[in-house]
This record gives sequence, C-alpha cells and structure tokens, in this order.
Amino acid sequence: MAFKIKGSHVLAIALAGGLGLWMMAGDVKIGGQSDNGESAVPIAEREAERSAEIFKVRHVPLMAQERQQSVLVRGRTRADAVVTVRAETAGVLEKRLVSKGQNVKKGDLVCVIERGAREASLAQAKAQLAQAETEYNANAQLKKKGFASQNRLTALRAALDAAKASVASAQLELERTEVRANAAGIVQDPIAEAGDMLSMGGTCVTLIDNDPMLFTGQVSERDIGRIATGMEAEVKLITGDTATGTIRYIAPSADAQTRTFAVEIEFEPGSGVRDGMTAEARIVLDAGKAFRVSPSWVTLADDGTIGIRIVKEDNTVAFVPVTILSQEKDGFWVTGPSEGDRVITLGQEYVVAGEKVETAPDERYAGKLAAAEGLQATGTAQ
Repeated sequence: MAFKIKGSHVLAIALAGGLGLWMMAGDVKIGGQSDNGESAVPIAEREAERSAEIFKVRHVPLMAQERQQSVLVRGRTRADAVVTVRAETAGVLEKRLVSKGQNVKKGDLVCVIERGAREASLAQAKAQLAQAETEYNANAQLKKKGFASQNRLTALRAALDAAKASVASAQLELERTEVRANAAGIVQDPIAEAGDMLSMGGTCVTLIDNDPMLFTGQVSERDIGRIATGMEAEVKLITGDTATGTIRYIAPSADAQTRTFAVEIEFEPGSGVRDGMTAEARIVLDAGKAFRVSPSWVTLADDGTIGIRIVKEDNTVAFVPVTILSQEKDGFWVTGPSEGDRVITLGQEYVVAGEKVETAPDERYAGKLAAAEGLQATGTAQ
C-alpha cells in the first residue's frame, strides 16, 4: 500500500528543520558566558546600576498657620435651680394666689391654708398669758410686803414664761398657713389646687429659677486640661439659635463610668434660653500655630509612627513624626514639622530616610502657596 504524505507531515518537517538551523547559528549562554566567548552583564550588576539612579520626588514647603482651636461639648440647658415651695403645716389649701407661668418674687404670698382652730388656739394662749401676768404681778407686790414666799413667785414666773411660749407657738402656727415663696422664679408644675389636703412638707407650687440659665455637659479627660473657669463659650441650641456664656464650674473629679467631667456654662442675662433643650457648646481656646497637610502626605514609619517624609537641604530624605490635632474634610492639622520643611507630596512611598533624591516643586499646589511669605503651602487635600 502506498504511503500518502499529508500536509501536517510537511509542516512538522519544516518546523523541525528551521529549529535545527536556529540552534546551530545561535549562541548558548551558560552562567553569563556565551559559547562564542562574549561575556554578558551579571544580573547583580544590572540591578546595582538600576538602584544607583536617583529617584525623583516633588515637594512643597510647609508654613505654620494660626489655628483657632475649640472644645465641643454636647449637653442640655437647665435652670439654675428648681425650687419647691412646701407647706410648713398641715391643712386644707384654701386658695392658691399664683398660676403657672407667673413670675414670683422671693417673699410673695403664693398659697393660703385654712386657718381652722389655729386662731382659737392663739386666742386661748393669749388669755392664759394675761392670767399668768396678772398672777405674777400680784404676787410680786405681796412678796415685797412679805405676804408671799419666793418659791411661790418663782413658780408663777415659770407659768408666765410658759404662757408666753404658748402664744409665740400659736402665732407661728397661724403664720404658717400663709405659704410664701422662698425664691424668685416662674411657677410651673407640680402645683396644688384649692381644696387639696396638704401635709407638712407637701408641695404648694414649684418655681423655676431661670436667672441665670445654664448649659451642662461632659468634657472628656483628654480635653479637661485645656479649659478653665471664666472662659467664654458659644452655645448652639437645637432650634438653631445661639447664645453666649461663661464657664462657671468644672467638676473636680471624673464620672467613674464615662471618665468625663461635668461642666456648667452660665448664660448672659436676658438670653431667653429655655430649660431642658438639647444644645452643644463650643469653648474657644487660644489660637496656636499648626500645619495643615493633605492625608496623602501622611505615612507610617516601620515601627508604626505617624509622620511625613521631607527633603533636607542636601536633598536627602528624612522622616518627621507628627501629632494629629484634628481631622477636617480637606486635611489634617498637625504639629511636629518645622517652618519651611519641604514635605514630599509625590513619591514619598518609594523612598526611605537617608536616601538621596532629585527634587522639584509640586506645581499642583502652586496656587495654594501663601503670598505673604512668597512660598507657603496650605496643604489642603485635593
């Protein structure tokens, strides 16, 4: 049977012949040395030449800016005091002379309790006092004439003093039927109604002392050392209204559970702030120097320290640790660098401290260099 040559066989023979001719004409390189005697550059040398090339980075100079610092405190408003005007004697409330929302001054009559038998008790005590005075005076005259003993006169004197005490007690009990405000304020619930039976210590009316009004909140232990009594604060109410005040009290010890310190801010007179409103206070601190940097400029050292990489005068890289004071939507406020440090804005992740670099100003931030100093980068994030 005749052997039939297929097209695939021809193609295979052609490929094999071409491969053989290429192998006969080419150089075989073993260990960096070709078989024709020409030497190739070792890999180590090629990598050394590549690493010797100076890396290019871009930078901008840092200039400190005045930063107005503040402490934000969330809390609520409250009256300086809520005073309960209580009855000092038991009885039926005959009438209440004030109503809710009414301003009351200290000493104003607010409630009257039914006098009942108290007037009769006072009259009886006064009658007994008159009788005791008469008996004492008569026996005092007899004593001078020798017709009364000293013991008798002493007993009558004691009876006279007891009668005076009874009158004073009955008078005081009668006066207690008139309940007067022991502080100034505005009447609010709870209040008693006419006809109510008041026990001793029962509530007649409740007064809210809104002069002054206060803001109370909690300050973290991290910020407590930055504020002091007498500092001003701006309080923003949930309604959007604002009022100014002054810190009048800072708790000497922290809450055991929250580790925060209670703070009271006293509003200025006539603030119009109501009791029990949600609010937040901003306590303004003294302005300080700080640097604003873009988040992309901040990096980490090998030990996890937060910082930035700068270019020194000899164009070597240095790592500068920073302290982040606050974070805003367009960057960080930090301290740690020095005025005029050239922070690397492009390429900082590819260089290490001590490495020599080729530098160029970062034109992307040219529009944000402050004109006052000629070259001042605000460092606002793009």
